[in-house]
Amino acid sequence: MNLPFYIARRYLFAKKKHNAINIISAISVCGVALATMAMVCTLSVFNGFQEMVEQLFTAFDPELKITAREGKVFQPDDPGIRQVQALPYIDVWTETVEDNAMVQYKNRQAMAIIKGVEDNFEQLTEIDSLLYGTGQFMLNDPVADYGIMGVELMSELGTGIQFVDPLQVYAPKRNVRINLANPSAAFNRKYLHSPGVVFIVNQQKYDAHYIITSLDFARALFGYNTEVSAIELKLKPGNDIGRIQGQIQDILGDRYLVQNRYEQQSDVFRIMKIEKLISYLFLTFILAIACFNVIGSLSMLILDKREDVVTLRNLGANDRLIARIFLFEGRLIAAFGAAIGIIGGLLLCFLQQAFGLISLGGGNGAFLVEAYPVSVHATDVLLVFVTVIAVGFLSVWYPVRYLSKKLL
Repeated sequence: MNLPFYIARRYLFAKKKHNAINIISAISVCGVALATMAMVCTLSVFNGFQEMVEQLFTAFDPELKITAREGKVFQPDDPGIRQVQALPYIDVWTETVEDNAMVQYKNRQAMAIIKGVEDNFEQLTEIDSLLYGTGQFMLNDPVADYGIMGVELMSELGTGIQFVDPLQVYAPKRNVRINLANPSAAFNRKYLHSPGVVFIVNQQKYDAHYIITSLDFARALFGYNTEVSAIELKLKPGNDIGRIQGQIQDILGDRYLVQNRYEQQSDVFRIMKIEKLISYLFLTFILAIACFNVIGSLSMLILDKREDVVTLRNLGANDRLIARIFLFEGRLIAAFGAAIGIIGGLLLCFLQQAFGLISLGGGNGAFLVEAYPVSVHATDVLLVFVTVIAVGFLSVWYPVRYLSKKLL
C-alpha cells in the first residue's frame, strides 16, 4: 500500500490528541458534503423543469420542420421537397401557412398568429391532448371555417370557448398600397367560427397568440395560392431523428432549414441551459469556500502531528513524503465529502420524485405540477463528482505545501 495514503487514512479516522481537531475534520467533511448535495439536487431540478417543458412543446411542435432560409414562403413542388416526401421514413406530411393578422371580436382587438394546417394535423401532433371544451378538432366544413385559439388569446378577446358571433380576421393584401381615403380596402377580411374548443399548451408563445385553422383559409387570407410557410413531419416509430434530419438537410441543401423540436424552441432551451450553467458556477464557488474548512483542519492536524513528523524523518522520510501525507489527508476529506454528498443528494431526489416533499406552493392547480420536478442524469452526477474532487484537490495543494514548510 502507498505509505503516505496509509498514514493519511489512519490520521483521518484515528482519535487526535485534541478533540477539536476531530470536530473540525467532521465539519470539513460535512461542508463539502452539503455543497455536493446542493449541486446534485439543483442540477436535477433544472433537468426536471427542462423535461417538463419538452413534454409541453412535444404536444404542439412537429418532430421535424422544414422552412426556407430566406423569405416567408416557398413552393412545395420543389424537386428536393418531393424527393424528401418520397422517403420511406415519413409517416405524416403536413403543409402549413403561418403569418400575423389582426383579430377582432365585437369591440375587442388583438394581434394573433394564424396557422393554417391540413386535416392530418391531429396525426402530426398530440393536439387532442391540449383541447378543452365540448366541441372537437374541426378546421372547416362546407358552410364555415373554424378557428381554434389559445386560451390566453380567448381571454383577451373575451370570446369564451363557444363564441356565437364570428371572429373577424384582417390581414394586409400583398403588393397593395394603403389608400388613406379607404384604408380597409387594403386588407383581406375573413371570418372564423368556433368549433367549441380552445387549446392550452401552458406556454405564452402559443396560448396568447396562436389560432389554428385550415390551410385553405390561411392561403386565402394572406393571398397565397400553393405556397407554404413550412412543411411539418412526423417520422415512423423507431427511426433516428438526428440521422434522418441530417439526410433531409443534405437533400435540400442550403436553401432550406430542417429543425428538430429542440431547434424549433432554441431560445427557450438555451435560456434554461444558461440558467443551469450559472447555478453550477455559483455552487462551485460555494464549494470552494467550503473547502477552506479543509485547510483549517489540515493546519491543526499538522501542528498536532509534529512529533510523528520528527519520528518519520528519523526513519528516513523526506519533506516530499511528509507533504504527500497531508495532501492525501485533504484529498480524503474531499473524497468522503463528495461520496456522502452524492449519496445524500440522490436520496433526496428519490424522495422528491416519490413523495413531492417540496411543493411549488399555490395549490388549487395554480402550477402545472404540485412539487418541484426532479430528473437525475448520470452525466450530471459524474460532473459533480469530478468538480468536487478537482476543487478539493486544488484547494489543499498549495496550503499544504506552504504549511508543511512553515510549521514542520
